[in-house]
Amino acid sequence: MTTARASLINVDATPYYHCVSRCVRRSFLCGYNDEQGKCFEHRRGWIEQRLMKLANAFCIDVCAYAIMSNHYHVVLHINEGCAKTLSPIEVIERWLTFHQGPLLIQRFIHGEVLSEAEQERCMEIIEIWRERLTSISWFMRLLNQHIAAEANREDQCTGHFWEGRFKSQALLDEKALAAAMAYVDLNPIRAAIADAPETSEYTSVKARIEALRNDQITPKGLHVFAGYPRKDQPEGVPFRLLDYLELVDWTGRQVRDDKRGQIDSTLPPLLERLGIEPKLWLKTASYIELGNMVGSEASVKAALPLLHRQRASGIRLPDS
Repeated sequence: MTTARASLINVDATPYYHCVSRCVRRSFLCGYNDEQGKCFEHRRGWIEQRLMKLANAFCIDVCAYAIMSNHYHVVLHINEGCAKTLSPIEVIERWLTFHQGPLLIQRFIHGEVLSEAEQERCMEIIEIWRERLTSISWFMRLLNQHIAAEANREDQCTGHFWEGRFKSQALLDEKALAAAMAYVDLNPIRAAIADAPETSEYTSVKARIEALRNDQITPKGLHVFAGYPRKDQPEGVPFRLLDYLELVDWTGRQVRDDKRGQIDSTLPPLLERLGIEPKLWLKTASYIELGNMVGSEASVKAALPLLHRQRASGIRLPDS
């Protein structure tokens, strides 16, 4: 039995969510398929390009992503503040990036004289679109539909390409956010297809490292790092980027096969600030996908009524 999306995503509980979509066919989403003798590596570029295009139009920020052979992960941030500041024309322009607008909206854009009833109807449509620009369900729909259509065209077939629904997981506090982002960025290392974050193709961590090497603060389309929580903090991921990269590198070295069972005694500053014991952190960063929400006991307790749930599954992190 499927769970109502309202019980999985609610910005009042948290604006951060970890989402996963998996390919349902035996053919690969990306990479090389030995059974078919075909290479689908170029599809990684399809997903990355579509992801960035959607991020630029929607009021949803991409914090992390990893594109694997038969699935992909994204950590998304719902930016309601951005949606509220958009003018009616800006809402229309963003929504029409991916849709054909009705004739009434076309007349509104061109400045034609509209009756009072027509103007009211235009505003109703625009407010519906404004709400959709903060909808992870719409974001994922437009991502998956596009990739499925392109893959089916290339494979010369029809039918389902993705599992029926994407999986979403509420990230209830900064500890859960850090763990989910690290989990996503380290997917290629856990799968033994990369040795280090900087060689992990089609991941956000590689994109961030390359941007730094090119003297860019943030790659285009990715959510910025805003530093640690403070007064008048700007919008962004609530960590220092260099601390996060150090944490990902440290975690990646621990989860590699030749390092399992050994924990480096020198802990990254971010891990110390989050107050998570190293063994629990490594477990969380390796198995966070289990369950529908992640956070401290206090965060989970506060989120349950907002998500219309009586109980939750997933990893619990220590309270501060």
